[in-house]
Amino acid sequence: MIDKSIQEAKREEKERVRRRMKVKVDPTKYEYIPAKQTLDYYDNEAHLRVVIYVRVSTDNVKQTTSFELQKKYYEDFVTRHPNWDLVAIYQDEGISGTSLRKRDGFNRMIADAKAGLFDIIITKSVSRFARNVIITIGMVRELAELRPPVGVFFESECIFSLNDDSQMALSFQATMAEEESHTRSRSMETSLRMRLDNGIPLTPKLLGFSHNADGELVVNPEEAPTSKLAFFMYLYGYSTKQIAETFEALGRRTYLGNVKWTSNAIIQILRNERYCGDVLTRKTFTPDYHTHLARKNRGERPQSRYFDHHDSIVSRDDFIAVQKLLDNAKYGNKSFLPELRVIESGMLKGFVCVNPRWAGFKVNDYIQAAQSVYCVENSEDDEHTSDNEVYQIEVNAGDFDFRGFEIARHELFDHQNRPAVTVVDKKMTFSTECVRKFEAQNYIELLINPLERKLAIRPTDKKNRNGICFSKSINGVYGPRTIPTAAFSGTLFSLMSWRTGCRYRIFGALYENAEEKAYIFNAADAEVYIKSYLVTEEIDSDTTIPESEQADIIRAVPEAWTRSFGVPFYLRERSIHELENQSEQDWKLYIEGQLFSTGRPLNMTSYEELRQYIRQELSAAPVKEG
Repeated sequence: MIDKSIQEAKREEKERVRRRMKVKVDPTKYEYIPAKQTLDYYDNEAHLRVVIYVRVSTDNVKQTTSFELQKKYYEDFVTRHPNWDLVAIYQDEGISGTSLRKRDGFNRMIADAKAGLFDIIITKSVSRFARNVIITIGMVRELAELRPPVGVFFESECIFSLNDDSQMALSFQATMAEEESHTRSRSMETSLRMRLDNGIPLTPKLLGFSHNADGELVVNPEEAPTSKLAFFMYLYGYSTKQIAETFEALGRRTYLGNVKWTSNAIIQILRNERYCGDVLTRKTFTPDYHTHLARKNRGERPQSRYFDHHDSIVSRDDFIAVQKLLDNAKYGNKSFLPELRVIESGMLKGFVCVNPRWAGFKVNDYIQAAQSVYCVENSEDDEHTSDNEVYQIEVNAGDFDFRGFEIARHELFDHQNRPAVTVVDKKMTFSTECVRKFEAQNYIELLINPLERKLAIRPTDKKNRNGICFSKSINGVYGPRTIPTAAFSGTLFSLMSWRTGCRYRIFGALYENAEEKAYIFNAADAEVYIKSYLVTEEIDSDTTIPESEQADIIRAVPEAWTRSFGVPFYLRERSIHELENQSEQDWKLYIEGQLFSTGRPLNMTSYEELRQYIRQELSAAPVKEG
């Protein structure tokens, strides 16, 4: 039930409003003040400062014609209005309208508008102003909010931005302009795909090549020597910086005609497959048609490679060799090609020599190298006896029966002084115990046996191309030095079936006699340290993590270790006997590894031929006038 008092109050309020509306204003006490006259594009009597904005998206001849016609048309257009003053013409030629990047003319025009230098912008259409809804609407509103406001007249659509009814029409036309740009982008993508499928790749200008009448790449005899010289100098051992300095001294020009050279410019030449006659398409792509920012294609877009597409300037083998050199230069290796060597006999049989700065060798390369030294016919003899196989125990009268006894695992005791190597992503460090045993021999050679999941180190000298400095001297005392392994880290983790992001510590043993020594580390005897926030129940089926650990880093051990005290006594004795019974040749630790080929050997240009060509080109240096 509605309260009568509330109804009565509402009726009284309405009556008061009616009485106020009937009161007439005394003209002697009232003055009407009109608003300032708004800017009207159609008022030919108004004095206006006018600018013109002209844009075309490409710089071909047809577009240039359109560009000049637009300028001429609007210059005449302004002169037909006697009260208009043409302040300036702003222009962008060969620039897309989907973003403000590189639109120097447009950005300068907006800055001048904010400075109050003109009243109206005249342009052909919304699409010439911008092909982006956000840019179009945003800029128009920003100009309208200036004091005084600046209007934009879009002639083709007959829209003046300062009119009250312009917003809907402008929004619609801007959306259509943007969608047109999107459609063109998709059409260009389809057209490019059709070209590639029909064997017609795009081949932009490149130093050393020209295009014939049919658009095909042909060697430019005037430019080709410069490109060839870059490859030959790099193969010979020159750095990219030295090559750039040499080219400047020789007065050689880039494909743009510049005489200034940089290391990056040399690398771009050395990385381009067209110099060996191939063409690789879609090296970059543009994911966003608004920004037009190119991104390196890492598999996001399909690619095509055409082999022997045109005449080459350098051989394919020389090109491949240069790529290997460039890959390894990133990790500190310079002037030599990486090689894979495997030890075919001795205690380190099956171990592959590793340079942690090498890139390019894959997991299968190391596995195949290790497998190559084992005889297929006698594979049973080469296989290590399984722990589960029956081992015949020979005992003498009075010997203690150790059946059932186990050698305790080191985790049950302090193992601070036990030789170990710690491996994390992109670096490894050997323990102080390893360093002290090698003393002043602070250069080592690193080896890996992927079949047995073992690492090894043996002393070497600085001259060894695989030599690694693994210790440093402080006040005459040698301590561990961190070894960078960025190039090899991913391969190592794959070979050992390790999880990236974890830290591994592998324990090992020293094998030595009077003449030689080496450490061998068994990945089966390893601890893994896992960041606590990464620990889940699914982390690893064969890994056990102590529940009591609450630290940031958690130590984990293989699941099998939780069900045993250690290694059976006689199983450990067997391995000792096998080691003791090795022949002198089997014991050898310093057997040089034999070269293992991971593919077809490269038939590179000989050093003598490289030298002769470099001398020939360097002798062509221009004579400086005194």
